[in-house]
Amino acid sequence: MSWKDECGFAATFSDKWLATGIGDGHLPEATLKTDGGLMMIKLIATDMDGTFLRNDMSYDRNWFNRPYHQLQAHHVYWVIASGNQYFQLQSFFEDYPETIFVAENGAYIRDANHIYALNAFTPSIIHPILTQLEQIPDLKVSVSGQAGAYTLDTMDPAHLAIMRKYYPKLTLLRDYHELDDNILKFSIGCPPERTDAIVAELRSALAGVATPTSSGHGDIDLIRPNVNKAQGLALLGQKLGIDLSEMCAFGDGGNDLEMLQEVGLGVPMANADPRVAAVADATTTSNEEQGVLKFMETLLTTDQRHAVKSR
Repeated sequence: MSWKDECGFAATFSDKWLATGIGDGHLPEATLKTDGGLMMIKLIATDMDGTFLRNDMSYDRNWFNRPYHQLQAHHVYWVIASGNQYFQLQSFFEDYPETIFVAENGAYIRDANHIYALNAFTPSIIHPILTQLEQIPDLKVSVSGQAGAYTLDTMDPAHLAIMRKYYPKLTLLRDYHELDDNILKFSIGCPPERTDAIVAELRSALAGVATPTSSGHGDIDLIRPNVNKAQGLALLGQKLGIDLSEMCAFGDGGNDLEMLQEVGLGVPMANADPRVAAVADATTTSNEEQGVLKFMETLLTTDQRHAVKSR
């Protein structure tokens, strides 16, 4: 059977790829850095903020059309893996109904018609977590559920305006005891310079109850222990019959670290946190330069990958 009868994209590489050759209108080249084997890419996943999206929260839709339709033709899954709310993520891909979402840092996995997994907090521990957060000054807290997000009606208006960009479905509560939803995540805004210290404090105070993760810049998420994007992709892969080694993923922040480590081809952005860049199997350009799209076109057009087999 020829490679053109295979499923997904076969990528020849070993430990490292490097996306280069930018700035002149040409596609970046996929450069082998060591002798390699053959790997089949059957699923491509990307973070959104600081990765797929430019800083103004946009992406080049005309450009994206090309690799997206190539993925569909070759039966390669397109997955958004983000800490953000499903409803917000879905709004970016209304014209791309086959998109699968690993939302809320892996706690909520679904597409337009099917829920693959829902990993909610046990109701009895929600208010103890909120009580712990109340003891730390200068935190802006919201709660993410399956049906939407929630925060108190006393939230600072300026921060509330920012929140509405990320939570299309946001409900203001007088008290968190009004919550009636499957709670997936706690989101925390804090002074950027205190992010690492607060993460460390929460990791100690909530050990075994909730795990803090941060994409940086004063943003912290609390998710259930052992829930993260890598775990979400692994669970999705079990449903789809795809191993993590057959996935490619893009990211930039601390909440992408496990995902980039675990997939077969982990690609940090040029603007990635140094801790994330350190685990690279490959690199690409920045989110502002649409590095995900550049690398995808390289992966889909270089002679070192190629072709299709029915699932």
